Amino acid sequence: MTPQLTPMQIRDIAEELDMGNRCYFHKTTHKLLFIPDFDNNFYAEREFFEEELDELENNFDEYLEIEKPNSNDSFEIMLNFVESLEDKNNLKQQLANVLQKSKPFRQFKFLIDNSGPYRQQWFDFKSQQLQLWVLDKFNKAIDFDRH
Repeated sequence: MTPQLTPMQIRDIAEELDMGNRCYFHKTTHKLLFIPDFDNNFYAEREFFEEELDELENNFDEYLEIEKPNSNDSFEIMLNFVESLEDKNNLKQQLANVLQKSKPFRQFKFLIDNSGPYRQQWFDFKSQQLQLWVLDKFNKAIDFDRH
């Protein structure tokens, strides 16, 4: 029987990926493991994750990693959000403009953080998109693992 993720697991994985953590799914028990991406988080301390790291090291073949979106994928999510907006206060055009400039992530975040109610709309949109991402990556990992 093909493993499935529960809606709660999908949400949890999406949130953890959004925070920069790495996510692993045990193929038999369906247990999830979350650890910081130590390569990209210099403040994360391995000593707090020794149990999870040992589990992965000793049973790596029993886990599937659900990878986080890369910068191109994250950019695509931002672009899709901009396209979904109705431009009542010129925010859509401002966001579209920053996506064409250098350092678009920083500028996009600044505009969103100062956009009032659109800020929550962005977080909701991003959460939904990340959950779809998780489901897609999980299904591809399961298919790959079976072959």
